[in-house]
Amino acid sequence: MLKNIIQKQNIHPEEQYLSLINELLQEENIETGRNGNTYCNIGSAMYFSLENNTIPVLTTKKVAVKTCLKELLWFVRGDTNNESLKEQGVNIWNANASKEFLESRGLKYSEGDLGPVYGHQWRFFNADYTDCHENYSGQGVDQLRSVIDDLKDPVKRYSRRHVVSAWNPCQIDKMALPPCHVMFQFHVTRTNKLSCTLYQRSGDVGLGVPFNILSYSALTCLVAKHCDLEPYEFIYYLGNTHIYEEHADSLNEQIKRKPFEFPKLKIKNVRDDINDYELDDFVITDYKYHEKINMKMNA
Repeated sequence: MLKNIIQKQNIHPEEQYLSLINELLQEENIETGRNGNTYCNIGSAMYFSLENNTIPVLTTKKVAVKTCLKELLWFVRGDTNNESLKEQGVNIWNANASKEFLESRGLKYSEGDLGPVYGHQWRFFNADYTDCHENYSGQGVDQLRSVIDDLKDPVKRYSRRHVVSAWNPCQIDKMALPPCHVMFQFHVTRTNKLSCTLYQRSGDVGLGVPFNILSYSALTCLVAKHCDLEPYEFIYYLGNTHIYEEHADSLNEQIKRKPFEFPKLKIKNVRDDINDYELDDFVITDYKYHEKINMKMNA
């Protein structure tokens, strides 16, 4: 198991990410996809401990922590309106929310409406989608709330059914972009420690994967806090794992860097409702990192 290897050999967990980059670039398995050539591999996994308030934010480059957490809370609230992110200075969905891109997908939404993407499926799974301004309360299946309710139950919390899926074949063609991180599952040990496993069908190693590591680790810590559990671990499985050719030079530079210790995360408050958490509830300390590496995002 990855966990045992990391712990027994005293390997910094970030070395898994750096090794993944090195492996992809060294193998030179080039594939041509919808938006360019990639160095590609199928089937990868990483393990990160969340114990002792540890939060795995990559240190070999600066990660946009606030941007990542704002997007996470956007998912949690079931929002699919890119304007909600732009108002907070978050522009990572802009290319996929443009009128031109939406029309290329055959979608007639107004600019900024991403369709029934992650948040809609987490909170209103398969509810008929009209637009991002509709109130979907009580419609579809609120997967996240159902899982949280069970995690709070002293008997149901040990179930193997705490699964949330963003992959909905019935609505894929209504989404600006089919989900990359498609399914996550929570697990509770008999000592009430919370783990999360994520399966991601497609992972952009240069830009997307660092965000996904932080986002789902933070989600695990948030749900643990909300349900009076202890954060334990995040296990990350990837299907198609790839590096865009134009990111190769930047990543070759990044793998020369030595990781620093991961920072700590404190969630200050326990809110009554999972929708009520705010960015200020997350306090990340001791984040030491190497300088920023610029890479262009592919739409």
